[in-house]
Amino acid sequence: MRLLILLTGLFLATACKEKSQEVTPSGAVTAKAGTDQTVQVGQMVMLDGSGSTDSESKPLTYQWAVLRKPAKSTVTLSEAASFKPTFKPDEVGEYELELTVASPNGKATDKVLVTASVAEPLAISANITVKTTLADRIAHPDLPDYIVTKNIDVSHELTINPGVVIAFERDVRMNVNDNGGLLIARGEAAKKIKFVGVQRTKGYWVGIAHYSGSNANILEHVEVSHAGSRPIFSTTKAALYFSGGSKAQMAIKNTAFTDNDGYGIYVYEGGILREFTENGFRNNTEAGILLDAANVEKLDYFSTFNGNNGRDVVEVTPSNLKNGDEITWSGFADKAPYRINGELNINTGWKLKPGVTLEMNRDAVIRINTSGYLSAIGTTKDKVVFTSADGSAAYWRGIICYSADPKTVLENAEVRNAGGNIIVSAKKANIAVWGTKATMNIKNTKISGSGGYGVMVGYGSSVNTDLTTANIFESNTQGNVLIEK
Repeated sequence: MRLLILLTGLFLATACKEKSQEVTPSGAVTAKAGTDQTVQVGQMVMLDGSGSTDSESKPLTYQWAVLRKPAKSTVTLSEAASFKPTFKPDEVGEYELELTVASPNGKATDKVLVTASVAEPLAISANITVKTTLADRIAHPDLPDYIVTKNIDVSHELTINPGVVIAFERDVRMNVNDNGGLLIARGEAAKKIKFVGVQRTKGYWVGIAHYSGSNANILEHVEVSHAGSRPIFSTTKAALYFSGGSKAQMAIKNTAFTDNDGYGIYVYEGGILREFTENGFRNNTEAGILLDAANVEKLDYFSTFNGNNGRDVVEVTPSNLKNGDEITWSGFADKAPYRINGELNINTGWKLKPGVTLEMNRDAVIRINTSGYLSAIGTTKDKVVFTSADGSAAYWRGIICYSADPKTVLENAEVRNAGGNIIVSAKKANIAVWGTKATMNIKNTKISGSGGYGVMVGYGSSVNTDLTTANIFESNTQGNVLIEK
């Protein structure tokens, strides 16, 4: 009996020992960093540690680290403590990353290799004669997808997708022709389209000459840089030129013109800015934009012209405001002034809003003709200012009014430094009112620095009777007021 009990106990002990050896040890942690990847430089890489496990389904923590990267790379991981961090390779080569996974049961590690390479840009060496779309081929936002190797004529529809970078060889230009040529370059805030030089230096390629009158032309979320190696029209350099003869037109939105030798944009009289919204001009040798008077009203308040350009102004060519509805010129958020060249002829209603400043170049003149009027009404805080471009006295010719329209008013304004040359009837003046029934109402205005008279009123013309007392006159060489009788 005792022997039976002993044998039974021995059997049970052996059975228990064998059963315990079959149980899987608890608390195993496995790290999985995902499969190796091959990408382009600049392409977003998403790592994936979601395959990591804990045998008891206990919560895991993740920590990624960059073990190895190309010598010049400065990449870091976004959200390195998540199971799916991201990064963008910034150099060609291998990026080795390690994932450490931990739980209350322990930790484990795994590695993944990301190899980054660069695709070669495609050459554009033939004219665009069929409908063409240029795709974003290379992920890096600064590397060219295409290189333009010679002057190119666009004679059909050319669409450029977001993120495309087009680099131009030295002294190369793109012509967007009329009668079929069309440029649609619509980028995105995070994927801008870029027109640049092969070498990123000011004045490397010529620019874009725009002749197309299609109302579908557009630049949106675009950057145009390094143009101006040669004049794009006559003797003028510009990154983008609008032809007047073909009535070229384009909408330009959220676009930057930077580091160009010359102007950012040149709109010849007859060209059309169809839309103009929140554009910027920076580091251009001349002013950011040169345009005719008719297009000025298209400029918006939030575009920036004050950005270390050769002249931080909106430059206006000798031109005309023609018959039609009242045209309004407004100021800008960055306080950029207008710079007027030559003769500005007003043949319609012209309203200048408070805070507008017009800087007049040497011998420039404003003519308010019989079919036009000038309404320049500022406030005590934000005056409308007419002054010389360089701040010196007796520099420009002045304002001459032939209009009989009673809406011609200067109020809370300043007119400075004209009378540099004869304005009418062998006389010099900051302001001349001339011709039968010509009239102007001038109040609360400072008139100073004339090389002749402050105000000259011709025979048969009229001004407000309190002209001499309702305004301030200062430093006018020949006198404050001359009224011919």
